[in-house]
Amino acid sequence: MQALALLICVPGPVLAESCFAPPRPFLPSDSQAARDYAAIIRGDFENYIQDIQSYFRCLDSERARAFEEAREVSEDYGRFLQLVGD
Repeated sequence: MQALALLICVPGPVLAESCFAPPRPFLPSDSQAARDYAAIIRGDFENYIQDIQSYFRCLDSERARAFEEAREVSEDYGRFLQLVGD
């Protein structure tokens, strides 16, 4: 309940997006196992490629958000310094 109250008090733009890297696909060292499970392994690699592209887009989005936030904070700091006469 306290966590919910805390989230309600935190403005939305303050919350950063979480980007999670996908796990690497497993590639067996045994060539027979690789052949036996080729379809599954191929699917795992194709899913990884899609997921890593989404991860990169997430990182790009978070980077842009963080730069915008840093710009706004810098402007806020400038206004603060003017208010206190520094």
